[in-house]
Amino acid sequence: MEDCFFCKVINDKDFFLENDLAIARFDNFPVNEGHLEVIPKRHIKDWWGATSEEKVAIFDLIDEAKKFVDKKYHPDAYNIGINLGEAAGQSIMHLHVHLIPRYKGDVPNPRGGVRGVIPQKQNY
Repeated sequence: MEDCFFCKVINDKDFFLENDLAIARFDNFPVNEGHLEVIPKRHIKDWWGATSEEKVAIFDLIDEAKKFVDKKYHPDAYNIGINLGEAAGQSIMHLHVHLIPRYKGDVPNPRGGVRGVIPQKQNY
């Protein structure tokens, strides 16, 4: 799709890792140092539109990207996240998976992790 940001990224070769079906690039607005996103090469709106092969390719790149981030940034932990739909925060309607390195002390209390998307539900 010519107006899709990620389709342009793929066409412009603005990424540092790839396999046959997906690419990995650093996020333009990183949450933490080393934050990256893995994106299928085919324009797909969300996870449920991806083929089994595309899903495997995405997770293969997440594994490869994690090794790269481990060596370069030495994080203490990770979050992996996908925003699926506007109500969940998806702003680019092309599937992408975030790999977010986490560091001790980057938030006062990390308990609940991804539950923090609804702040009052994070601590349980």
